Amino acid sequence: MASRVAAMALTGARPTPHATAAAADTKCRAWRTQLSLHRRGTRGLIARASHRLQQHPSCAAEEGVIQWLRRAAAALAIAAQISISLPANAVLYSPDTDLPRTGELALRRAIPANPNMKAIQESLEDISYLLRIPQRKPYGTMEGDVKKAMKIAVDNKEAILGSIPVEHKEEGAKLYTSLLEEKGGLQTLLKYIKDNDPDKLSIALASSLDTVAELELLQAPGLSFLLPQQYLEYPRLTGRGVVEFTVEKGDGSTFFPTAGGDPKSIATIQVVIDGYSAPLTAGNFAKLVLDGAYDGVTLKCASQAIIADNETGNKGYTVPLEVMPAGQFEPLYRTPLSIQDGELPVLPMSVYGAVAMSHSVDSDEYSSPSQLFFYLYDKRNSGLGGISFDEGQFSVFGYTTGGREVLSQIKTGDKIRSAKLVQGRERLVLPTAAAGES
Repeated sequence: MASRVAAMALTGARPTPHATAAAADTKCRAWRTQLSLHRRGTRGLIARASHRLQQHPSCAAEEGVIQWLRRAAAALAIAAQISISLPANAVLYSPDTDLPRTGELALRRAIPANPNMKAIQESLEDISYLLRIPQRKPYGTMEGDVKKAMKIAVDNKEAILGSIPVEHKEEGAKLYTSLLEEKGGLQTLLKYIKDNDPDKLSIALASSLDTVAELELLQAPGLSFLLPQQYLEYPRLTGRGVVEFTVEKGDGSTFFPTAGGDPKSIATIQVVIDGYSAPLTAGNFAKLVLDGAYDGVTLKCASQAIIADNETGNKGYTVPLEVMPAGQFEPLYRTPLSIQDGELPVLPMSVYGAVAMSHSVDSDEYSSPSQLFFYLYDKRNSGLGGISFDEGQFSVFGYTTGGREVLSQIKTGDKIRSAKLVQGRERLVLPTAAAGES
């Protein structure tokens, strides 16, 4: 059974107040006819459009005007630096929304690690934001952030290393030493800050944050919460995994590399899947990859999404919608987040290359058994705060970390030649029957 993915192009459009009522009605009927034909032709690739037609400018110009005026009012309030009372959905239009903007940052924040390591991570991430300030950099603040991180690391050495399992103690000790003393560590950051060298500081900071993430992963050997009883017989991923997609052009053309090299008809996309925040969704996907469910699957492009239009039948599980809210210890099931009320997910969709499952054709409370999509986040089609209008509505379970430049070159008709689970097989827990099949 084919599944559904949101009609993301229907949201955030500017109103057309000069359209006549007759013209709007004609366009609305034409849109409904087109949608009906498209859904029959592609077996429901574009989902949830029927209840979002009121957001189409031709079908609901008045509602569009209201939404556009809200955005304009929020922007004017910010520009004039005046304080006004905004509605609950102001989070959509706030320019200060704190969402990670890269898959790597989102994945690092999602690791359920020792609180001391999280405090070190936050101090170093603050430097990343400070480096974006043009012209004169606040090096004094940066130095304070590094020294704060060093103090936490030194004062809490036993707690940091004590939370690492015995079999990884030696590796953890080396990483701890590397973070404090070796090239690319905190001492190196202080040197480049004193030299006022933002370029070298940026490179060393990335190295330090990578080391922090490695330490945190050692501290998180499995799930930090218990799954609900009714989901214990589902496949689940108890940590991180890496999947490599080999994609080929369907029309004989080539992919163009952005960093030199020769154009090729085949490209590789690497995805890190996160069982810490979406164990059921990631587990079901990992099992499908092992079963070869995506090998030979045709890709289709919709607005802001690349959809794997596979017909795997009953190979996958109808997993409930699974979203981990920020600040919570376990995911919510069958319950989307209310972004208007300020609820944000640990794994946001508002990141270019986010990977999520489409909705089940029967209910938005469940994910498709097998149909995934790559989200091509575009800030121009989001709220003022850079949040997708569909944020918190889908089960995001990973991010594209390699080959992001390939995504923009994929066209309808291109194919997944193969998908392989290259890391994390040991973290995949399968039900007894499924384990016997794999």
